[in-house]
Amino acid sequence: MRARRTDRFETLDAPAALDSWYVECGLVNEAPSCSGDDLARAVRVREAIYALVTARLAGEGYDEQALALVNEAARTPPATPRLTATGRWTEATPEQALSTVARHAIELLSGPDVPLMKECANPECTKVFIDRSRGGRREWCGMESCGNKVKAAAYRARKKQAVAAH
Repeated sequence: MRARRTDRFETLDAPAALDSWYVECGLVNEAPSCSGDDLARAVRVREAIYALVTARLAGEGYDEQALALVNEAARTPPATPRLTATGRWTEATPEQALSTVARHAIELLSGPDVPLMKECANPECTKVFIDRSRGGRREWCGMESCGNKVKAAAYRARKKQAVAAH
């Protein structure tokens, strides 16, 4: 999901998009051949994870339904890598891939990086990141995306204001 605070834009809009995401994020080497039902479940789990993360960021208690959904997804055995002659190879069923995602969320939300979690300061972005910068002052999910956009917009606004002042 992109732009949760403004115009919501669903990025997981087809089973093939979910397959691609699992491969692109490095969970598996080969797409697990997701179905429409797998996609619907993955979107529900993603939204539950987001609800848990935002609750944690706000210092609030967890939503019981979100908690149950993530824990249920994590109960399935995860994707298991194996060593081959050419290196690591991971295949998974759609259930195993989603279990791996849920388990990563559980590890993050119960681990030592919780105090370092932040949501991007760009009003159009809701990505969460771990701030390992000196002083913990990082504001954006990434400079190449949101940071440059925000800084460029601020620069244009200052230039426009300076021209208007003359």
